[in-house]
Amino acid sequence: MKNKFKYWIVHLAFLLMMAPFASGFVMASSNDHDLARAALASGEILPLSTILTRLEKDYPGQIVEAELEREKGRWMYEIKLLQKDGLRQKLKVDAKNADVISDKRK
Repeated sequence: MKNKFKYWIVHLAFLLMMAPFASGFVMASSNDHDLARAALASGEILPLSTILTRLEKDYPGQIVEAELEREKGRWMYEIKLLQKDGLRQKLKVDAKNADVISDKRK
């Protein structure tokens, strides 16, 4: 019984120590969202729906995940597709013009 109590105290202390860092992650995530929204509003990036429409002919498959990221000062969509043959395809797409930068299949 004493060991269980010690176990919970250690974990509670760890969670309390990590709480300030967790709030920082939420703030960074919120800021990223605001930056992406501003980039879309200013025409710096295309909407995801436009990107997907342009890609669907050459890259058919079920969309599993889509993320907007900023890499080296450039907005990129990372799109993961599940192909009919069961393989996963990961595309890196320039968010400004829908050019496919990389195409990897696993």
